[in-house]
Amino acid sequence: MSSASFALLSLCSTLLLRAALGVNPFYHFCSTSNNFTAHGPYESNLNKLTSFLYTKTPSSGFGLGSIGQYPDQVYGLALCRGDVSPSDCKACVADAGAAIRRRCPRSKGAIMWYNECMFKYLDADFFGQIDNANRFSFYNINNVSDPVAFNGEVRGLMTGLVEEAYSVSKLYATGEVGLEDKMKLYGLVQCTRDLSATKCKECLEGAIGKLPSCCDGKEGGRVLGGSCNVRYEIYPFVNV
Repeated sequence: MSSASFALLSLCSTLLLRAALGVNPFYHFCSTSNNFTAHGPYESNLNKLTSFLYTKTPSSGFGLGSIGQYPDQVYGLALCRGDVSPSDCKACVADAGAAIRRRCPRSKGAIMWYNECMFKYLDADFFGQIDNANRFSFYNINNVSDPVAFNGEVRGLMTGLVEEAYSVSKLYATGEVGLEDKMKLYGLVQCTRDLSATKCKECLEGAIGKLPSCCDGKEGGRVLGGSCNVRYEIYPFVNV
């Protein structure tokens, strides 16, 4: 059996298990400008790229690749949350790679987020560029008692994490700070590793800048994009 065939077989087996467990994506965007022809060269290249990212991503938590030649060349990446194990990363990439094809059939570009990973592909080279087009946010429905003070704590924690994340190769950082009544605030920031350190910082600062408009006074909030994401909660949410 070839390595490509084995990768596809492993991918199918993982998908069957994950489907039984009922793992669902958070959100997705499909490109509406261009569609590919079924069974054509672009679809073939996309299939190969999906298998490549499934194999490549788990060891480091990030995979990047391009398959084919213009006009059927496809670019893609997969990113797992920085604390996720290789096995869980592989399973999440498998989920995303399959679900994105079901929800964006024949689309030449798409992006999908799960709790533990992100999967993105496009028919144009986007590597190294901040993706501001694909972004969304959501929040914990519970309100804090003192929004002004709490928002200040969030801003301080997240700003500190940005300084840490863009200075390390993984472009990822987590942390916590104490609050009143023995509560704690937990935060996470992460960039895709095709970005430079400077671009990562710019992306994260932009995402944090969206928190007041989406998540003002909320116990938790996230801003997820195609190049970086930020999250805060009053409970621990990463593996230790």
